[in-house]
Formats: sequence, C-alpha cells, structure tokens
Amino acid sequence: MIHTRIRTFNTKETYPDQQLDNDLCQTVVAQGRMVFVRGQVGQDLDTSKSVAVGDAAGQADRAMANIALLLKEAGAELAHVCKITIYLTDPRYREAVYRTIGKWLKGVYPVSTGIVVSALARPEWLVEVDAIAVIPDQD
Repeated sequence: MIHTRIRTFNTKETYPDQQLDNDLCQTVVAQGRMVFVRGQVGQDLDTSKSVAVGDAAGQADRAMANIALLLKEAGAELAHVCKITIYLTDPRYREAVYRTIGKWLKGVYPVSTGIVVSALARPEWLVEVDAIAVIPDQD
C-alpha cells in the first residue's frame, strides 16, 4: 500500500529566501491508520504567513489548530494523538506553551517530548509541534 500524502508542497515555494528544493507534505497516513503530522508553527497553512509573531502561546495555539485541521483531513482527530514533540527556542516559553497545548489535548494523554533548540526554520517562529496519531480500527 502506498501511503497517503496530504498537502504536498515544495520548499522552494515555502521558503523562497532559502536555496531549497525538497518535495514534502504536511501529513502522511501510513497503512491507513498511522498519521504523521509535520511540525506545525505559528503559520497559516493556506498562505504560509506567520501569525502571532513574538507570542509563543499564540504560535502554539495556531500550531495545534493546524494539527487538528490536518488530522481531520487525514480522517483522524486529536483524540487519536499518541505522541507529540514540542520544540521551543527559549525554555522560558515552556509554561505558556504547554498550558496552551494542554487545552487542546485535555483528556487525550499522549506521550510528549520537549526540546529546547537554538532556532527554528524562520527567526520569528518560537515554537513548533509535531504529532503522531493512530486511527483506531473501525469495528
């Protein structure tokens, strides 16, 4: 079975200021059940415009809204999330970002990894979140 790839794009269009030419997508559905969501940031999925610049909690909120939308497009939902990874550019953002993400995942109980990095792909991005979900069997 070939995996389903949702919202394909090329990095030369997404990052015009960088010399990149990679074919990627926002979401991959593997074996019809496992859903891998690309790291999401404070960015509008349709326009690639950055939002909530300077606001880590606002960027986390947009990242989670993007994840919810991408999961829906893949036939999944936030309740199916098993793992998230949170990347922060400053450990002082942790409390606000985790509180925001916690509102989106209340009652889901995924495993989580938090990482502090020196920077993300664009200087205005303060937080990035990726997710892995598994769609349950349809009995």
